[in-house]
Amino acid sequence: MAAGGPLLTVRDLRSYLSTRHGVVRAVDGVSFTLGEAEVLGIVGESGSGKSATCRSIVGLMPASTAHVSGEVIYHPHGGRNILTARQPELQALRGAQLAMIFQDSMTALNPVLTVGDQLLEAVNAHASLTRAQARSQAIGLLERVGIPAPARRMRDYPFQFSGGMLQRAVIAIALASSPRLLLADEPTTSLDVIIQDQILSLLLELQEDTGMSMILVSHDLAVISEVCDRIIVMYAGQVVEEGRAADVITHPAHPYTQALLDALPQAGERGLLRSIPGSPPSLIDVPDGCRFAERCPHVLGKCRTWDTELLETSGLTGTSGLTGSGGRIETGGPGQLARCWRHDEVRRPQA
Repeated sequence: MAAGGPLLTVRDLRSYLSTRHGVVRAVDGVSFTLGEAEVLGIVGESGSGKSATCRSIVGLMPASTAHVSGEVIYHPHGGRNILTARQPELQALRGAQLAMIFQDSMTALNPVLTVGDQLLEAVNAHASLTRAQARSQAIGLLERVGIPAPARRMRDYPFQFSGGMLQRAVIAIALASSPRLLLADEPTTSLDVIIQDQILSLLLELQEDTGMSMILVSHDLAVISEVCDRIIVMYAGQVVEEGRAADVITHPAHPYTQALLDALPQAGERGLLRSIPGSPPSLIDVPDGCRFAERCPHVLGKCRTWDTELLETSGLTGTSGLTGSGGRIETGGPGQLARCWRHDEVRRPQA
């Protein structure tokens, strides 16, 4: 999964939703770059802005209530900001270049149309094919994603598919036009762990075979760490940490990332699972300073007032004050960033 040159550059992406209670700052200044053939993971708890970020990138936020600003540069499209593209231009990019898998496969499909009809619609959307050619391609896609007897299953309706097979069909539809970027929004939600592993393995196999880039959204840091080249950790609409997967997992530089790692069940351990006390702040009435401050066990007065920004952590060493060891530690690798001014003091507790 080695990344090439940049495919997508996101700069200061903001997606604000107008509600009767006020303006929800769902995505609040997100920036990152995705390389060719790279797999990027976005992780965070519910409401952190993961899905809204993906929907904003492909222009699927509700036009009547959402105000999206910033830049989304899709480099193969002449380096233009696709946030300012007209709907016909954006519609031409969707499917042909950019595709998205939604987290609930049952609601992603029309229940009154066969899976085959919906797959044929995707196949024909960006190509001029004869009926026979389109059907042959559709059957080939179902076979490619591991659906047995694909010609027969073309005639079935979504309710006749199991959860895992339905997700495979959704993946087939997303791949119908061979996109260069696939955004997978929690594609294993509501599936059992065995099927989850099969779906993730399938996505990685397809990514390696096609060379497409992929953004994988999940609330499960363990899953993200196994399949992604780089990780973005989001909290309350902001990126709080970014870096190579191995660096973020072994040297977390933000207390929220640390807390997510601590909450993972460990093999051989018994007793209650660790949790993160408190709850995320309201995205309507966002507090000053660090948005994780109310839940952070290491909060200081400055944390509630500083103008937060992502800080470079690579190559830094510092006193391990948060663990009480007083030792010097290495925090992260090249390109690792954290929205914490105490990033040089954070590390995962040793077993």
